[in-house]
Amino acid sequence: MRVLFTVSDWPTHYFPMVPLGWALQAAGHEVRVACAPSQARTLERAGLTPVPVLGDLDMVFLTRFKNLTDIKAGTWRYPGLPGLHPDTGEEMASLDGFDFAAYARECKRRIADETGKGLAGVLEFARAWRPDLVVHDRLSMEGVFAARALGVPHVAHLWGPVGTEEDDPELHPLPVDYTRAFPRHGLPEMGPDLVEYVIDPCPADLAPPTRATRLPVRYVPYNGPGAMAPWALRPPARPRVCVLWSNSVSRSYGTASYLVPRVVGALAGQDLDIVLPVHPDDVAALGELPGNVRVVEQFPLHLLLPTCDAIVHHGGAGCVMTAAAAGVPQLALTFGPEQDADGARLAATGAGRHVTGDRAAPDVIRSAVAALLSDPSHRAAAARLRAQNASRPAPDRLVPVLEHLASTGRLPAPAAPPASSAPAAPPASSAPAASPASSAPAASPASSAPAAPPAPPASAASPASSTPAAPPAPSAAHTDPPSAAA
Repeated sequence: MRVLFTVSDWPTHYFPMVPLGWALQAAGHEVRVACAPSQARTLERAGLTPVPVLGDLDMVFLTRFKNLTDIKAGTWRYPGLPGLHPDTGEEMASLDGFDFAAYARECKRRIADETGKGLAGVLEFARAWRPDLVVHDRLSMEGVFAARALGVPHVAHLWGPVGTEEDDPELHPLPVDYTRAFPRHGLPEMGPDLVEYVIDPCPADLAPPTRATRLPVRYVPYNGPGAMAPWALRPPARPRVCVLWSNSVSRSYGTASYLVPRVVGALAGQDLDIVLPVHPDDVAALGELPGNVRVVEQFPLHLLLPTCDAIVHHGGAGCVMTAAAAGVPQLALTFGPEQDADGARLAATGAGRHVTGDRAAPDVIRSAVAALLSDPSHRAAAARLRAQNASRPAPDRLVPVLEHLASTGRLPAPAAPPASSAPAAPPASSAPAASPASSAPAASPASSAPAAPPAPPASAASPASSTPAAPPAPSAAHTDPPSAAA
């Protein structure tokens, strides 16, 4: 089977897809990743094969342009922060004297050009390579376009707690207008049924809203390559708090949105070990640090969190999901609509706290971290997220489902119950439930909180059996509860 991934121009959007790519390759399938040229090296380091045919639409540029548009319209969420020039990143205290209308027309032309380039590039490659299935991230509509042009199935892969059916229009998965490109190639215009299947890696308590059929999968953290430091394996003598901030936040919202110095200052004097995994570009911005702070560069988060008691971060989905998988309580200090939604859904689980970045005063930060470390309810809720994630099927268990979808255009049918003339066994002697590693994924249509995958019947092959288990089947439909981010 040939599987084409298409990804947007931000590594944390496609990092959750990397373990599925590995699983497909380990099963003998071919995987190619259509991407922007700027993402090719990152994908190579992840062990996947990039095909750099998409347009180079820098997500930071798009965010800055959107922020200026909001400032001009009077809908800017953070009046205390200046907008940034989309090209230079220069702070713009005022738009007076700036011909925003002319600049906006130029930006939209550039966006349209890059979009057209990406659609043409992915279509040319797809027609030559002939994939059997397309898997795309939530924003990469090039994958939908290529799949529909070729008449092959396509599946969206979520990267975190934001889904395909959000109430907030700023979270809708169409950041660029692709509408005219579809009819130009003889395809129906995009609509609410654009995504039919969704690979959802979220624990049940974090599940986002979608009307698509869910394919549940375990979130297996991939935060980039890196070496393991021996000190990170040793439990600390006092509580360890990780403080992590994406440099994309300050690049999008300005230096005032870089809250690491404020967090460190708020925790100064506390009996804590503080670990700062930072991008090399951000080291200079840290200034002088207390003696209980350890700075580590390019240290993958999933290697650090097992010995941490709490984490403070910017609300990015990669942080939320990696900490959830590790069972670590979280404080999300957020800028931006997606991060706000991530933080709100995290707080609703009880596994963390959420404060918007413009309200994150030192005393608020100090109080929130103290609560994470002292309130057992946060630890219990974080452990529940970890258990929910561990109970979901690993990526390799999703491979047979995708094989069936690629070959038939539909999901596997429900398996018939095993025939038996013997009466049901009493509960005390019933077969044990399948372990998390062996549970098979069950599709869950239109549910915002998918059920844990069912255990196989007692007659199913055990892991040691040479007979492979039958592919999983869709479960009954559910309805979405109201969005937790509302």
